[in-house]
Amino acid sequence: MKYDCLIIGGGIAGLQAAIQLGRYMHSVLVIDSGDGRSTLCRSYHNILGYPDGVSGQHLRQTGRKQAEALGVHFLHGKAESAAKTEAGFAVTVSNGETYSSKRLLLATGVMDRIPAELLPSLVPCLGISVYVCPDCDGYQVKGKPVIVIGAGVAGVNMVKTLLYWTNELVYINHEQKLGDDDRKFLQENGISCIDASIKQAVAKGAELEGFLLENGEIVKGHHAFTAFGGNEVRSQLAKQLGVELLENKHIVADPRTKMTNVHGVWAAGDVAVHSEQVTIAMGEGSQAAIWIHKDIIQEQG
Repeated sequence: MKYDCLIIGGGIAGLQAAIQLGRYMHSVLVIDSGDGRSTLCRSYHNILGYPDGVSGQHLRQTGRKQAEALGVHFLHGKAESAAKTEAGFAVTVSNGETYSSKRLLLATGVMDRIPAELLPSLVPCLGISVYVCPDCDGYQVKGKPVIVIGAGVAGVNMVKTLLYWTNELVYINHEQKLGDDDRKFLQENGISCIDASIKQAVAKGAELEGFLLENGEIVKGHHAFTAFGGNEVRSQLAKQLGVELLENKHIVADPRTKMTNVHGVWAAGDVAVHSEQVTIAMGEGSQAAIWIHKDIIQEQG
């Protein structure tokens, strides 16, 4: 079956676009690997209508049901390659199948780098007592003691950002060396820096209690931010299609339409901007879908 639009990524931007295109009654397939940011976050706190927070899982589950009710199809799998064809675009998935459409929306997102040895113990806490985004969750820790776990200068930069919210900060430098200027900044601001590898987070359910270091020491605390740097910008398919990328690998898209420099290819959500906010991803998903619809009806007319 040839679709009106293939959406690569079933996170927040992809789902919002799917809902909008479904309401336009277009044939849509969402190809989703199920391992994006929104699969990990247990609570987003800055979304209109959810003052007590809402999990990424809830948004994904309800969004998919809403899209399916509008006739949108879903496929679980990773899009391995994308190519321009005479008829539009062809996307090959990890199951070996190839799907085609005249239009393509890339909502492939960004994945935060959290060392594999730490991730299992952190997952239950993400969005509840351990955070990755100070713009989203700095408010949650205002005036409270906070542990920053990170790698070198990336962690120091997180500390600098969090000083707006609290001056009770401890930095555990899990990886990489710190320069003299960074150490001087931490010292001048009364911030303790612990150069040690972390073995795991210590938590009761979703409530953080601290971090167990490889040397056996426990650094106690109930709130933490991660900042390891080197986040993965998932723009590999865009590169295959000749889509323009910034130096940081984010996709360049028209601010009004969200179309890229390749006609027929749109981009929305974290992969396209550096704001990396759920609410922006929702807006961009709708925005892209509206202009995809305009492109479809223009062709039909």
